[in-house]
Amino acid sequence: MNKIIDKWLNRMEEYRFLFSQLVKRDFSKKYKNTSLGMVWSVLSPLLTLLIMKIVFTNFFGRDAEYYTTYLFSGNLVMAYYKEATKNGMSSLRTNAKIIEKINLPKYLFLLSKNISALVNFVLTLVVYFIFCVFDGITFGPWMLLLLYPIACLTIMNIGIGMILSALYVFFKDIKYLYDVFLTLLTYLSAIFYYVDRFDARYRDLFLLNPVYVMIKYFRTIVIDMKIPSLQYHGLCLFYALFFFAIGGHMYKKYNKKFIYYL
Repeated sequence: MNKIIDKWLNRMEEYRFLFSQLVKRDFSKKYKNTSLGMVWSVLSPLLTLLIMKIVFTNFFGRDAEYYTTYLFSGNLVMAYYKEATKNGMSSLRTNAKIIEKINLPKYLFLLSKNISALVNFVLTLVVYFIFCVFDGITFGPWMLLLLYPIACLTIMNIGIGMILSALYVFFKDIKYLYDVFLTLLTYLSAIFYYVDRFDARYRDLFLLNPVYVMIKYFRTIVIDMKIPSLQYHGLCLFYALFFFAIGGHMYKKYNKKFIYYL
């Protein structure tokens, strides 16, 4: 795994200028012909949060403390996951003309999509912390540990993006199947309801959902002001490296075949 990462870093240094241009293109293209531009990076999740708060507060959070932060934590992580993986899935097909003409590392296009999604995530994260202040959340040095799930989530997003983009080259139907899967994943990630209200024998099943694992880490740090166990840190890292390894293997195996199907 270390050899693969070192190789990627060396290639990134070689194509640093091209990569920066791809990131700028992806980021500017997203807000092209919009009146508010980058403001939508913050406004979109806020509107989603507002709707969810109005709809679900009376059902799940009427007597719950910090329910707004609870909602925002789930929505923040899920939105980042969705944007990074969906955009990553189309990264090869949308750049087919470039790939056909120039011999470049295919993962450059995927990484540019992920960096754009990460920038949007960081912008929303700033607003998230502002909401935490208004919600009465206590800040402390333990908040720095949020860097860990963010790093794990980013690595996992890249890995899942590689898997999806490889599959999308060969099977166009994966795009529609993934949209259905994301709807299911949203409901299974405990964004607006509390897992502890389920029977104890079902709670551990939520840990099979890697997105929920990242969301729970956020909530444990921000709301509970506790540091997750070493086992939980290991679980986050496991999901990140597991999907990254599978995605890297698929890119290596099918690298020369991509161009024939684009």
